[in-house]
Amino acid sequence: MNSYLYIGTMAIVTYVVRVLPLTMISKPIKNRFIQSFFYYVPYVTLAVMTFPAITKVTQSPISGAAAFLVGIACAWIGMGLFPVSLICCVIVLGMEQILF
Repeated sequence: MNSYLYIGTMAIVTYVVRVLPLTMISKPIKNRFIQSFFYYVPYVTLAVMTFPAITKVTQSPISGAAAFLVGIACAWIGMGLFPVSLICCVIVLGMEQILF
């Protein structure tokens, strides 16, 4: 019974968080701060999901750190998300083959 209450509460909160902005905002947003906030939300979300995986999923933190540094360098020179993630995966795979 308690599980259904938790699931229902989470469903309501998730629904409200997604629907409320759509109903409250009817005209274009002109505030530069809010526009920049919405622009960077996907990047921050991706970083928050990716960084713990870099440090905890690999067999060695060294391979995760190397992939992280190479990924930052590749992104800095303007590579897209998919090539950067592919290169990072190859770095982790190669380093873990070498180290283990």
